[in-house]
Amino acid sequence: MSDAPARIAPRPLVHDGPARDDWLYTPLGEPRGYIEPHTLAELWFHTGTACNLACPFCLEGSKPGDRRIERVTFADVLPFLDEAAALGVRQLSFTGGEPFIIKDLVRILHHALAIAPVLILTNGVDALPRRLPSLRALRARPHPLAVRVSLDYADAARHDAGRGAGNFAKACRTLQLLHAEGYRVSVARQMAAGEDRARVEGDYRRLLRDLSLPADVNIVAFPDFGTPGAQPVVPHVTRTCMTTYQTEAMRREFMCAYSKMVVKIGGRMRVYACTLVDDDPAYDQGGTLAESLGRRVMLRHHRCFACFKFGASCSEAQGIEVTTRPPVATNS
Repeated sequence: MSDAPARIAPRPLVHDGPARDDWLYTPLGEPRGYIEPHTLAELWFHTGTACNLACPFCLEGSKPGDRRIERVTFADVLPFLDEAAALGVRQLSFTGGEPFIIKDLVRILHHALAIAPVLILTNGVDALPRRLPSLRALRARPHPLAVRVSLDYADAARHDAGRGAGNFAKACRTLQLLHAEGYRVSVARQMAAGEDRARVEGDYRRLLRDLSLPADVNIVAFPDFGTPGAQPVVPHVTRTCMTTYQTEAMRREFMCAYSKMVVKIGGRMRVYACTLVDDDPAYDQGGTLAESLGRRVMLRHHRCFACFKFGASCSEAQGIEVTTRPPVATNS
């Protein structure tokens, strides 16, 4: 397998979603902004919206027993892992729901870790600690496993208000256990409107120090993306926005420029444009990775504005030339 990510030849736009004008133009008739994917460096898998928690703010609407996005099996995932390997993918990432409640997860990871480094997103509560012993067998695989744990706030009361009493302490303990086992850990947090970012980051650094975790633990901040199907009023991202406030280099750092996500919906495995648009079938790009390659991504989803404005990204890919872009100072 080549060390270089596969380069993708442009393909004509094929779209079976919303009406053409709505897809390509804003309500005011301005051409919508878009991203031209240039590689497949990272592939995400959605393990399903079933979760052991029911957080009211969850961008996936996950909760116990939820089936909006169905649980995956090893048989579901295997063809996409093998196809990604053939394409030279450089990072494999898993999100949910809660991936650690998936029965076949360890078997999936065993195969994935032969292909590329793996990142798993988790709430860190109950399910993961129970499976730590079974993960130890993966330490001998060719690539490393990294884990990102959600800590919405550096304050237990604020975190537990959304995730349930005692879950802040559980998530912190999971971070300590993972670090002690030798895994690279990171933290996902919520980004409040108008926050003092330096102060918030300082609060997290003090917390991590108190937990005896490394000083360089990555802290990934997410704005409020809303819940599935929500239609918050946000500015439309136009072609002018993308050329005035974004350089070509910045456009190449949007997640949809270098990654895809595989989901199971209605019993079928489908490839979506990114991790944030699985509630809109307009972003379904096919049943295989090959079908999805080079498909232009129109920035029509309300979460596209968060990526445009905040440089938001779920990625934490190692060895991929992708950085976190600073917020864009514009009302566009």
